Amino acid sequence: MTASPRPGPAAPSGPLDSTAQLMTRITAQLSSQLGHLTLSGPRPTAARRPPTLVAVAHGSRDPEALRTVTALVDRVRALRPDLPVRLGHIELNQPLLADTLAALHGEAVLVPLLFGRGYHIKRDLPDTAAAAPHLSVRIAAPLGPHPLLAEALHARLAEAGWRRSRGLSETGVVLAAAGSRDPDSAADTARAAALLSARLGGVPVLPGYASAGGPTVAEAVRALTDRGRRRIAVASYFAAPGRFATQCAAAAPGVASGPLGDHPAVARLVVHRYEQALASAPMSHPAVTVGV
Repeated sequence: MTASPRPGPAAPSGPLDSTAQLMTRITAQLSSQLGHLTLSGPRPTAARRPPTLVAVAHGSRDPEALRTVTALVDRVRALRPDLPVRLGHIELNQPLLADTLAALHGEAVLVPLLFGRGYHIKRDLPDTAAAAPHLSVRIAAPLGPHPLLAEALHARLAEAGWRRSRGLSETGVVLAAAGSRDPDSAADTARAAALLSARLGGVPVLPGYASAGGPTVAEAVRALTDRGRRRIAVASYFAAPGRFATQCAAAAPGVASGPLGDHPAVARLVVHRYEQALASAPMSHPAVTVGV
């Protein structure tokens, strides 16, 4: 920016006969010179918009599923009001992930509301992200396994009325999951079962699956019964209500917890996975990076 010259006091034309005249002339010269200065420096820039956090739900025909994941997304927004947060579904519910990505610009981090490294993580999400070349996309790791999920599972069991007996000999829990043919997914569920067992103070926890592999929930219940466990609960390892969650709860001989939903620990984990994905490596444009 160039400052406009402003008139200063006139310099005396005669000989300098006093200190006052000398100061007047110096002031006039400085005013003239300063009037021609160009003020330069770094211009303030707008704060960089953080990448959009896109929570990716599976989707379900159960009308409660959309309400549940929407409540979880709202809790994430409350945790991080500085972040733009959106929701997208793999199938069955609106908005679909492809439509959510089509409406975005710049950078996005997909945080799957899924609990293991199955087909959706390895194929569906990268394929959908690659179909949005206008975006730079990073895909975070699935939510599970993680101690925060064990915390949420414990809380949901307690809400359903589960209490550990004084001794460990009577109690057992089945961790009811969707299931996958991918061995990485099964390993993740087994790890989640171990974390829940530790959170419950050593109560044995066996995985049971709704589809695509065994044991089923009913088979896992029988395995615990064969060990002498008489008080067996089923912990729902699902983000939202749906056919699989209902099917697994129906196989429970006693207490069956509800899906994890918008538990505060799950919301904290969503933000944690987002931050992990950003910290793993810088984004490039256009690009799809999978953080599993």
